[in-house]
Amino acid sequence: MDLTLFTDIEIIFGLSILILLLFHRIRLSPVLGFLVTGIIAGPHVLGIIHEAEQVETLAEIGIILLLFTIGVEMSIKELWDIKRFVLVGGGLQVVITTALVYYISLYIGYSSGTALFLGFLVSLSSTAIVLKLFQEKGETYTTYGKISLGILIFQDIVIVPMILLTPILAGVPSASGDSSATFLLKGLGIMLFVIISARWLMPALLFRIARTRNRELFLLTIIFTVFGTAWLTSKAGLSLALGAFLAGLIISESEYSHQAVGNMMPFKDVFISFFFVSIGMLMDVGFFLENIAILMTLAVVVIFVKSMAAGLVTFILGYPLRTTIITGMSLAQVGEFSFVLSNFGRSYGLLDEGLYQAFLAVSIVTMAATPFVMTFSHGLSRKILNKTKNPILINGLYAKSMGIYSTNMVAGEETEELHDHLIIIGYGFNGKTVSNAAKTAGIPYVIIETNPETVRNERKQGERIYYGDATHEVVLDSANIKSARVLVVGISDFIATRAITDVAKRMNPKIYIIARTRYMSEIKTLTQLGADEVIPEEYETSVEIFSRLLKKYLVPEEDIYSFTNEIRANGYSMLRQHSIESKKDTFSLKDDLPGLDVTSFKIKESSTIHGSTLKDADLRNMHGATVLAIRRDKQIIDNPTGDTQLLVGDILIVLGKPERLCQLRIFLGGDMAAVSSESCSYEGP
Repeated sequence: MDLTLFTDIEIIFGLSILILLLFHRIRLSPVLGFLVTGIIAGPHVLGIIHEAEQVETLAEIGIILLLFTIGVEMSIKELWDIKRFVLVGGGLQVVITTALVYYISLYIGYSSGTALFLGFLVSLSSTAIVLKLFQEKGETYTTYGKISLGILIFQDIVIVPMILLTPILAGVPSASGDSSATFLLKGLGIMLFVIISARWLMPALLFRIARTRNRELFLLTIIFTVFGTAWLTSKAGLSLALGAFLAGLIISESEYSHQAVGNMMPFKDVFISFFFVSIGMLMDVGFFLENIAILMTLAVVVIFVKSMAAGLVTFILGYPLRTTIITGMSLAQVGEFSFVLSNFGRSYGLLDEGLYQAFLAVSIVTMAATPFVMTFSHGLSRKILNKTKNPILINGLYAKSMGIYSTNMVAGEETEELHDHLIIIGYGFNGKTVSNAAKTAGIPYVIIETNPETVRNERKQGERIYYGDATHEVVLDSANIKSARVLVVGISDFIATRAITDVAKRMNPKIYIIARTRYMSEIKTLTQLGADEVIPEEYETSVEIFSRLLKKYLVPEEDIYSFTNEIRANGYSMLRQHSIESKKDTFSLKDDLPGLDVTSFKIKESSTIHGSTLKDADLRNMHGATVLAIRRDKQIIDNPTGDTQLLVGDILIVLGKPERLCQLRIFLGGDMAAVSSESCSYEGP
């Protein structure tokens, strides 16, 4: 038995483990680790891999599985939510980058086919590297994170037509030599097959397979579908990769798509590692060292061109300068799909050996530089913003029609000057919740949002929302921050949250800042910058899980309430490094009187006590509840007497034990659906 391939695979895995561990410590992408593994093990350095052709065969399987998983994950419903980023942003980015590289290549002297193909290669960015870095830094849900994701998704999709166009650019309609008409008919036939399979055949087949509850049978069915569709497209003169992508689309519309991805993911990860290793083995280190000055210059040019193209697209979409710079520089590298595409171009003669080696070297350099370029983008954006006074550049292309610049004027509208108001930064889920609460309570507020589409749509609905980048003083000044009482920062961008908190506190030291963050580690930093309250999602989620766990074990409601309050109080104090002694100097109802609660009740027409006096209602003796105050419209009645009459619409501020207050809520006609069965165990007055 020939163990050469087995030995080579073992060498690849062993070397990969060592290099990936090193790259993990210096925070470089695993993709680069596999490329370096291939370079070291390949014929141009150590030459320890003997069966290079068989490794490339394994790499082909990796490409097929990679395209399949992308097809499965292309959910039309999910893409619709970010359709503007995907279609407009991604389309413009690919077109602009391709056009720039095309004309530069023509000027250098390449043929039109090669020049356009080089444009295709450079236009694609690395989904694996960019999303991995966003996830590590907690920036996936930031504005620039979402825009980058949309553009990357379009690039992942556009690789398919690029593969189809490659033989045409080389002057060959298809691998089978068919005419353009035959080629088109075959393509339409395959698309019809995909539609029929996705709509009827595959859901019915997978349903029958799933009923057997046999994991092996399900896995074999998925593998057969992937390679069968790839084989079909190959026989039609198209590519294996296209067939794998179409197989993913077929399965994506079924309810078993997640199970399919889960089963195939380990195989994809293993085989795609062979792909990157095989690419690394093809790189000639000697060629790189001989032409290092030229290649490094080309890498810088590529980073600059791609940053400008992606930044321009972001600016055209209407986003502020800060978002434009960070998005552009995040997408400045050449992507892994460019390696896939380059293999096709090489086989069709669009890339000669020298150009192919130059492409590999430049691509790997741009990938390696990505973490440093992305980090540098934040500092660069701050420096440029500090030197920029133009409101259009600061806030985006649509700033003039939706933004605000002159102090105490809101978007040019003739409104009263805002005083003692609330400023809400960001109109996501948190922003909407806060604005609805403020509207219900009659609190004057203004919203600042960086998504021009959201601003336009919400303003049509009559919302007081305006466009601008709140990290800049001009925007906060326009929202009259010096007269505002509270600022709520509800965005996911923790870097922008820091900047907004710092700027807002300097402009108005008395303003009360409530900041939302995803991680507890941000509490200390935001507090030092001036935030009065920091609400960490990570912490609140753990508290909610804790309270629901106690409910499941039938712990009394009042104990759970006391526990969760103590956790919040102690946890936030520890994270802010407040001393225990300082807490003892202040009185807090929730901390110093555990077992008591303060809540509010609204008197409805159906309530039996409406029209009665406090003395007649006798809430203290009947329900153990003490009325501290009554809110009637905008009037506050503090220390109400026994003769105070209770009217419909009055809001009672009541003190009492949680279980007694729960009984009172039911007595007053509260919503029983909102009252848990465990929380009202007390019976009798």
